[in-house]
Amino acid sequence: MEKRIRKVLVANRGEIAVRVMRTCRELGIGTVAVYSDPDQAAYHVRYADEAYRVGPAASADSYLRADRILDVAVTHGCDAIHPGYGFLSENAGFAESCAEAGVIFIGPTPDAIRTMGDKTAARKLMEEAGVPMAPGTVDAVGDVAEARDIAREIGYPVLIKAAAGGGGKGMRVVSEDGEFERSMESASREAASAFGDGRVFIEKFIQEPKHIEFQVLADTHGNCVHLFERECTIQRRHQKVVEEAPGATMTPALRQAMAAAAVSAAQSCGYVGAGTVEFLLDHDGSFYFMEMNTRLQVEHPVTEWITGLDLVAEQIRVAEGKALAISQEDVVMTGHAIECRVYAEDPANKFLPVPGHLMVHRPASGPGIRVDAGVEEGDDVQIHYDPMISKLTVWAPTREAAIRRMIRAIDEYEVAGVETTLPFCRLVMEHEAFRSGTFSTRFVERHFTPEDLDVHGDEDLLVAFGALQAAKGASRGVDSVPQARSGSSKWVTRRETN
Repeated sequence: MEKRIRKVLVANRGEIAVRVMRTCRELGIGTVAVYSDPDQAAYHVRYADEAYRVGPAASADSYLRADRILDVAVTHGCDAIHPGYGFLSENAGFAESCAEAGVIFIGPTPDAIRTMGDKTAARKLMEEAGVPMAPGTVDAVGDVAEARDIAREIGYPVLIKAAAGGGGKGMRVVSEDGEFERSMESASREAASAFGDGRVFIEKFIQEPKHIEFQVLADTHGNCVHLFERECTIQRRHQKVVEEAPGATMTPALRQAMAAAAVSAAQSCGYVGAGTVEFLLDHDGSFYFMEMNTRLQVEHPVTEWITGLDLVAEQIRVAEGKALAISQEDVVMTGHAIECRVYAEDPANKFLPVPGHLMVHRPASGPGIRVDAGVEEGDDVQIHYDPMISKLTVWAPTREAAIRRMIRAIDEYEVAGVETTLPFCRLVMEHEAFRSGTFSTRFVERHFTPEDLDVHGDEDLLVAFGALQAAKGASRGVDSVPQARSGSSKWVTRRETN
């Protein structure tokens, strides 16, 4: 049964909250923001039609408080909740609570979230569906001796992975037998701390893979399509930083095989909405199921670029009970898109977060450029949350043209007050391994050292910025230092320590 959504609470913050609200505004749907104390004047709060406090800074006391968020939705007449990504987006209990309260959860069913969120349950389901998987255990294994025997049988190196989570937490690569017991205990402790579940499983470690994922879209009427692949191979700390669509070296035959596996994976759990099936692609063309993310992905803009679809609009359409307006034959891939995640991190210091005051934020613009930002100039990049500033995406007719456009966009992107990942992203764009497509998830390990970062700056611009910010920041005790830094961050700040 179809139900018109007229008002949406976005249970998130930052760029994804603003991005969801923009589509809602285009569709004539009212928006409600929630915020923690440090976010009371945040960009997503300013952008929404209404905004309500849900708690103090800690996520556990604010953005993860499902009861408070649902109470806001019910009290203020919201038809639906969009969870974005992270926080409550893959929380089956929250999806169930929404249904019980008569609020539409813009996402998959609780059963699908629960099944695919448990990595061992997902592996068992994928085995039954005939989706390729790396050699390893289907179920979690708790006995160290048994697990070591399995590792020996598979052959080192092996990967110990948390059954209940992702994002690199509860994950250990083990290269030899003597490391196994310590690594398993360490992975289990970390998994228990991060996810409240210390179960782990074992699989063969693919040493130089590419990370390829397929976007799927399904409705409540039995229709399911794929929207082609994204390559997410450039990573640091097992987390993505550069993505592109289509994959750099994907062939039509491989695309067809992986897409079929992705659709089978989605159908096996009765999936509804937008989801992503992730694979590891080996150098010999073999691919293996890794996990399914039951939500919108950070990198979804590159898929929107090459297909012309608005994935948030499609999510809302499905949540309203409508059938997909497209068939597989309608989905056409055009051109090439690249995304660079702009984080407040210092690439020269192990990509450690460097939150702070965003004194200058002037994103690139022009043909084929899109910037999804969670902050504006003058805002703070909060220490309490993910340090993402924005997502910079470009489109061009060819991959080479997209790379050139991304370099231009990075060079035009002006940021001051914090270090960013922009210099690293520029290095990637210019590196022969990336341009040729001969890179793996070990790109950072193989090809990056801090000394490789390009150092340049426009001295006239530095002086102008310094003078402007000195006037604005004098009362805050901030000394503006017109100093050329790596990449396109034209200058940095130094706080008085008297």
